[in-house]
Amino acid sequence: MENEPKHELFNQYPRLEELANHETVLWENTKREKKVQTNHFSMGEVKEAEETLKRFSAYLKIAFPELLESKGLIESSIQDIPFMKKALEKEFDVLLPGQFILKCDHALPISGSIKARGGIFEVLRHAERLAIAKGKLTKEDNYAVLATEEFQSFFQQYTIAVGSTGNLGLSIGIMGKKLGFNVVVHMSSDAKEWKKTLLREKGATVIEYDADYSVAVEQGRREAEQDPMCHFIDDENSKDLFAGYAVAAKRLKAQFEKTNITVDKAHPLFVYLPCGVGGGPGGVAYGIREIFGEHAHIFFAEPVASPCMTMGLMTGLHDEISVEDIGLNNKTEADGLAVGRASKFVGKVMETYVSGCYTVKDEELFKSLALAMEVEGLFLEPSAHAGMFGPIQLMKNGQSYLEKHDLVDKMEQATHLIWATGGSMVPVEMREEYMAKAMQVAKINQ
Repeated sequence: MENEPKHELFNQYPRLEELANHETVLWENTKREKKVQTNHFSMGEVKEAEETLKRFSAYLKIAFPELLESKGLIESSIQDIPFMKKALEKEFDVLLPGQFILKCDHALPISGSIKARGGIFEVLRHAERLAIAKGKLTKEDNYAVLATEEFQSFFQQYTIAVGSTGNLGLSIGIMGKKLGFNVVVHMSSDAKEWKKTLLREKGATVIEYDADYSVAVEQGRREAEQDPMCHFIDDENSKDLFAGYAVAAKRLKAQFEKTNITVDKAHPLFVYLPCGVGGGPGGVAYGIREIFGEHAHIFFAEPVASPCMTMGLMTGLHDEISVEDIGLNNKTEADGLAVGRASKFVGKVMETYVSGCYTVKDEELFKSLALAMEVEGLFLEPSAHAGMFGPIQLMKNGQSYLEKHDLVDKMEQATHLIWATGGSMVPVEMREEYMAKAMQVAKINQ
């Protein structure tokens, strides 16, 4: 869409002008269907991913002793955040009926973000395929054998590459190096310095770009194509990544059952997922809609400077339109969400699955960051706070959606699930820097 003038785009899709003006927008997806189906993916692939992760549990317990208690399962808890709900009501002057639950992917073992799901899964899947193809492993073996020097030497022949704004690169770098792979991470200009440093400490090669995420991915993909021993993990198109994320929904169902959280017509579930290129939130959303059906209402959250998925879904253009096409600069403190062009694969799947998208300003992320620390003692990366703004947007600007789906009188029994996508690995000095910015925002708004 680079050659189409902005005013033509605005004439064709009037709400793009609101996005171009950095407004906080709630966009409702009128293509959402009660009964979802797609030709692009299947729950069979999610089941296969779940079984693969189970096979690797014996190895993961050895490689990462912190997984002993969970028996090699990489999973996060859910927790009530009632004080945060009250604090947000007061701060944004809005009544937020229903229960607030945090999905604690900021505390996922190994790499401390939602990317520990898809990223780690694809590395494991690739390792399994290589070892089976070379006759070194069968699916019936005890995968603890992968922790031996023999397998370390075997995987050292191969390279894994990825383009990343940070967290995906971390998960792939940590897991890939642990198995023995060479790992190359192509990092965009918005990637935080501490993430690059940590990757280098783990032994990964980090290539830095002055350009944004799309350029890092494109360059990484191009270089990998030149090396037959290199596997490129493609955040824009990978079904393995998508499957790894989708497994989360099956586990969430078990967590809900254990904690007596009901999802049905009288008890709707609202899920708020921070979104970059779309792989993580797309996979989770796919699984949740497949499992909970029409009673799950999913919203993607994006920074006002980087609403690529909102634009892609709103126009139906997906990866054919970028935030730069409407004059946005893709600069945000929410580094994991600083993506200018959405995944076509994910966008196509999500067309009938998601309820909508909304945008959030960086200053609101920092307001939320300060509140969460103050009232819940909870630290999340700024990008993870995009989910916190969802119930506010819904109750302030989503009345038509609630009326259309017969939800108005059910909100007191609703569950708002805020997906916390990252934060536990942020170094102390960086946390202090974030908190200082949050305090500054609070002063300006007093």
